[in-house]
Amino acid sequence: MTQQGAALQGYNIELVKCIEDLSLQKEELNKQIQQAEEEKNKLQHQIQVLNEQLDCVCEDLAQKVASRNELDKILAETEAAYMKILDSSRTLLNVLKKEVGSLKSTAELKSH
Repeated sequence: MTQQGAALQGYNIELVKCIEDLSLQKEELNKQIQQAEEEKNKLQHQIQVLNEQLDCVCEDLAQKVASRNELDKILAETEAAYMKILDSSRTLLNVLKKEVGSLKSTAELKSH
């Protein structure tokens, strides 16, 4: 019987050691889980901050693009109006040259 008691005591010691090892593994895993959760929370906060910054940049960009498009429209209209002014000025100049030429011809005819 003493041999069985010694074997049982050996099993018990080994079982307690295994339980202690498992507890140590659990504690280490809990530390790793806590660190991972802290890192996850930190990254989620950074993502939130970056998303807010991205929203601001996108809004600013949209406003700038809208302003540029409006300026493009105004510029196109202004250039078109300027081209009309140039055409009108050329036409006026041609008419004026004809009138001056006509007046010179009439003046020369009268002086002869």
